[in-house]
Amino acid sequence: MITRSDVIGGASVHLLDLASGVQEAGHEVIIVVGGEGVFIERAKDRGLACVSANHLVRPLSVINDFRCYLELKRIVSAWKPDLIHAHSSKAGIIGRLVAKKLSVPCLFTAHGWAFTEGVSASRRFLYRWIERAVANFANKIITVSDYDRLLALRSGVGSADLIVTIHNGMPSVEDSSATKVASEITRLIMVARFDAPKDHAFLVRALASLTRNDWAMEFVGDGPTMSKVKQLVAELDLADKIFFPGACSDVSERLSRSDVFCLISNWEGLPLTVLEAMRSGLPVIASGVGGVPEAVKQQETGILVAKHDHEGLVYALDALIGSRELRSKMGILGKSRFSSDFTFELMLQRTITVYSEVVKV
Repeated sequence: MITRSDVIGGASVHLLDLASGVQEAGHEVIIVVGGEGVFIERAKDRGLACVSANHLVRPLSVINDFRCYLELKRIVSAWKPDLIHAHSSKAGIIGRLVAKKLSVPCLFTAHGWAFTEGVSASRRFLYRWIERAVANFANKIITVSDYDRLLALRSGVGSADLIVTIHNGMPSVEDSSATKVASEITRLIMVARFDAPKDHAFLVRALASLTRNDWAMEFVGDGPTMSKVKQLVAELDLADKIFFPGACSDVSERLSRSDVFCLISNWEGLPLTVLEAMRSGLPVIASGVGGVPEAVKQQETGILVAKHDHEGLVYALDALIGSRELRSKMGILGKSRFSSDFTFELMLQRTITVYSEVVKV
């Protein structure tokens, strides 16, 4: 189960990869998702069965959420699964309530808690209270980073025995590094939806502060804040340096043609795009929030910058733009780290092991 079908984010990609892997391992899988959107198209393209839940939506609403509970209860009762695996906050909350009511074993994966640092105080209080209430309705909770596991335990959400960390993993792709063309311009890329928790504008202001001009920036993605970021780029007279191709289906190819990956955020779980960049052999400049430091090793595979540290971000950009040797060294180490710790096969194996423990196969 996952809440939204109208966008493809990290949790959506994770679920599609995981569902495909579990199905290929010989199990029967059905995905329940809120609404009708691009997610369902992607699932069908991969041969995955999808059911649309009309009342499964992101905003909190007592009446609608009760209707969602009844709708999911009907779906689960009709299909009679051996296991429910819920992803994202809303599907995770209502999915666990349904699983408890119908006595179906259940897992919940938290792709970054809704009460993490950086979220508004009122939202943190509300979601921390809700997660405490429903935590034990799951047989296991999976966090995608140790940061999130410890955050849950400090917040009184679940117990040490209930919560297990399984780092995100990405499928391998054909090495296309040969397509990269040598250039005097350092090509920067950020792949992220223009929405919370990302901070594209902060990166734009740091780029505007660079004294050098031998770079170009590509923002891949779309979303509600994109128009404001485009306006800022125009105001800073950077329209000839910063490009907006929108949401793209050729992200791997774009990464292979780039030199540095950037991800500037206010909060994170363990972003898949960082792993994609490491898989492509790119050094990473990222905000050191959430589980990011568990993937990016400071000054080894990239440069981590404290949240809202303008000077630190300018320094990181200048350092990697100015040194082809440093970019190459960090990129090689990052690719090696991806291969040893963040492959899809490793994540799938660990997840299926948890499935087996929960259903007591």
